[in-house]
Amino acid sequence: MSERRSAREILALVTDPDSFTELPSPAGQRRPDGPLGWRGYDRSRARAAARTGEEESVVCGSASVEGTRAVLIAFEFGFLGGSLGERTGDLLEAAYVHARAHRLPVVPLIATGGSRMQEGMVALRQLQRVARESALTRRAGLPQIAVLRDPTTGGGWATLGAGADVVLALPGAQVGFAGSRVRPSGADPSAYTAESQVAAGSADAVVDPAELKGALGSWLRLLTSPATGAPPPPALGGGAVPATGRDAVRQARAPERPRAGAYLDAYFTHRRAIGGDRCGGRDPGGILCGFGEREGRTVAYAAQTGAATRPAGYRTAARLIRLADRLGIPVLTLVDTPGAANDAEAERQGAGAAIAEAFAAVADARVPITTLVMGEGGSGGALALAAPGNTWATPDSYFSVIAPEPAAAILKRSPEEVELTADQLRIRPQDLLELGVIRGIVETEPR
Repeated sequence: MSERRSAREILALVTDPDSFTELPSPAGQRRPDGPLGWRGYDRSRARAAARTGEEESVVCGSASVEGTRAVLIAFEFGFLGGSLGERTGDLLEAAYVHARAHRLPVVPLIATGGSRMQEGMVALRQLQRVARESALTRRAGLPQIAVLRDPTTGGGWATLGAGADVVLALPGAQVGFAGSRVRPSGADPSAYTAESQVAAGSADAVVDPAELKGALGSWLRLLTSPATGAPPPPALGGGAVPATGRDAVRQARAPERPRAGAYLDAYFTHRRAIGGDRCGGRDPGGILCGFGEREGRTVAYAAQTGAATRPAGYRTAARLIRLADRLGIPVLTLVDTPGAANDAEAERQGAGAAIAEAFAAVADARVPITTLVMGEGGSGGALALAAPGNTWATPDSYFSVIAPEPAAAILKRSPEEVELTADQLRIRPQDLLELGVIRGIVETEPR
């Protein structure tokens, strides 16, 4: 269990000094003992108010986080377990309306046990209000960054938390749709933690409280400062274009060739990663996705790492491209894969549908997308992330309908004919330029 902070304490932790301005509570009359007339409900509310100093389970307002203005929604778990009731819904709706009116990102700082039982279905219906406000804010092109505190369960997790664009979590926080008192007997408690949600791709990162303000400030700057475009990076490997198709493959597979991490480090001043496809999967070994700062402005990136890309990797890339498109942030994709993972487990995980999702995200994007092939470009698994009409290549790369070895096998050729097959496929960078597949071959940046 992580350390529990009150709403005011978490606000003080992440906001700039003296920058928080609380939003006024919406007007409206309360019904005695709530909409159900639940006996003793008013007394419970009065005790909660006396104990916490709050009138409801959320505190909403605007503030600066490392210089970036945002609307913050801080849950007070000490007020009836941070539960959502009708008045909570009023406050949440007002916060989102304020955010859209002032073009501000939204940061829910969540600590809730779910919907308020003393208000029955009236309380549960507040989740529909929250989902609607979140959807309208998404449609307005404003980012939402959630912080999962302890606990984040029930409808608060399933709307404000899991529905955010970027999801950060505090170490050891209890996170899950089912709270501790309603889980199946014998359920593994480790499945209901911040760490397990990150591992399952449902949250992006676990952040230590001491680093939370910096992480939030960085994310807010990145998601609100779009660049106008994403120029292709210069080549890092050096060398001339390959003489033969076989040479192209050898150079692209060379273990000493610079990989995605080196390109991203050279391209960005700093960057923040997103992790997971929000469908239970991650592919950190196959693709790196996130947002980075370049010359003071933000570019999104989806970079293959040289390994076969798994279905979760394509879904994560599609998630990134759709988010960047909604926020008006250009995208850089780095292609380096022998192809999509094609083992039995990949098929069970929906490889075809995941690749289709990546193709669709690229095709549908309105923001500029730039692609650099900087290693292996193996078949549709590589093409899925390639920008039509704006793909470039390094001298030490190749791009092919299929790698030469399986191409030769399909054609029933002997292993000795692989080199001939590589030449016939015309996979060298200069071949791709002549064929109109790429816009150009990038050179090494002069020192």
